[in-house]
Amino acid sequence: MEESPAIRRRPLTCIVLAVILSLFAVTSGRGGNNDLFVIVSGLRSQEGNVHIALYDDPGRFPKSDGMVLRAEVPILKGVARHKFTGLTHKLYAVAVYHDENDNDEFDQGLLGIPLEDYAFSNNASVFMGPPSFARSAFAVPETQEIQIRINE
Repeated sequence: MEESPAIRRRPLTCIVLAVILSLFAVTSGRGGNNDLFVIVSGLRSQEGNVHIALYDDPGRFPKSDGMVLRAEVPILKGVARHKFTGLTHKLYAVAVYHDENDNDEFDQGLLGIPLEDYAFSNNASVFMGPPSFARSAFAVPETQEIQIRINE
């Protein structure tokens, strides 16, 4: 028995439909259309600015060469704010520091002891080094705003 032309076209129709549906899924919030608003408070002064670094790789958190995005933002009325846009659906973590002397460096003293205030997403505590990515991580787009308090 010979197949009809309608039966032969069915697999092609399924493939086309699958491609269209996957494109729709990518453009409906899981493919780089998500925003994250970061609010940093508890700053010691209005001097300098705040550096905000966004990470998505646990192995590179919070290394200076491991960030996927970064921002340097002014302090207005004791608060620094920044909106990261175009993020994909995944886990992220944020590290911030108050560059009070505005030299674009995270100043450290003897034995690497920080001289400038810093903090991490989820207000993850620091003990003998930075917190883990897991303790600082949050999911986008489920999380659209985070608040980080320095000097907590």
